[in-house]
Amino acid sequence: MARDRREPELDRELADLPPELRWREWMRRIEAVLFASASPVPREDLARVVGQGVSVDLLVGDLSAELEGRAVQLAQVAGGWMFRTRAAYAPAIRVAADVGDQLLDLSEFDVAVLAAIAYHQPVTRDGLKDIFGKEISRDLIGRLHARDLIGTGPRAPQRGAPYTFVTTNQFLVAFDRETLQDLPDREQLVDAGIDG
Repeated sequence: MARDRREPELDRELADLPPELRWREWMRRIEAVLFASASPVPREDLARVVGQGVSVDLLVGDLSAELEGRAVQLAQVAGGWMFRTRAAYAPAIRVAADVGDQLLDLSEFDVAVLAAIAYHQPVTRDGLKDIFGKEISRDLIGRLHARDLIGTGPRAPQRGAPYTFVTTNQFLVAFDRETLQDLPDREQLVDAGIDG
């Protein structure tokens, strides 16, 4: 028997509540959705739990302000919002929490390859070889794929149509970026001696 996929009934307008309590309830709904989600939640999805015409941006701003000074914060990444632990608490988390697969554990070269893909995408393995002056191992590409940091892009318009590589939304989440335009300027990287 197919499961009914209709949205459950939800009183979005909350007309029976005074305005200040209505606003607080909408903030709590957004907080609950963000807390329960393992990936960034886009504005359109958050708008489904608040009243029609209510500013999700203002609600998120108020929630973010409420979290000031707390261990968690709201981050806008990969086209949505999600909770993040503040960087100052990373050592405590590593010592006491089971974060297993969440740690990227990337070498400097792995990060350089990711940066090259981000800045030159879509890029082929030959394109990466041109950038680094050496062959990039299939093992490294496989590890980056397995962590969902890169994906397969369009086939290159060359003979044999080699695959290209592109970064994923998980890349944006892992490096705390809203879009690829939020990456550091390439000239700044070159000036800093990080040429990718």
